[in-house]
Amino acid sequence: MAQEYVDSKIKPDKVVLFIKGTCPFCISAQDVLKSYDFKQDCLQIYDITGYSDMKNVQDYLQKKTGARTVPRVFIGTECVGGGSDVQQLEKEGLLKGKLSAIGAI
Repeated sequence: MAQEYVDSKIKPDKVVLFIKGTCPFCISAQDVLKSYDFKQDCLQIYDITGYSDMKNVQDYLQKKTGARTVPRVFIGTECVGGGSDVQQLEKEGLLKGKLSAIGAI
C-alpha cells in the first residue's frame, strides 16, 4: 500500500514533496519552491503526518531514495533529496533549470 501511495504521486511533469507539517526542513523546502510561479497543479505537497501507513511510507521512501527522512522532494521522477538539497540547488542556480526542464514553471 505504501509503495502504491508513493509511486502514484510521482509524475514526470510535477514537483512532489512528502512532508510532515511541523518539520523545519519541510517548511524550508516548501518556502524555496513556493517562490516559483508553478503551472497549475505542478507543485504537489503531501503531508504524511498522521497518515495511517506513515511508517511504511517512510520505509518505502528509504528503499526508493536512500533516506526515510522528510521532506523527500521529487522533481519529475528524480528524487533531489530533502530540504537542504533544495536550498543547495537554489543557491547554485540549478533549481530553476530543473523545474523548467520538466515543464513545471
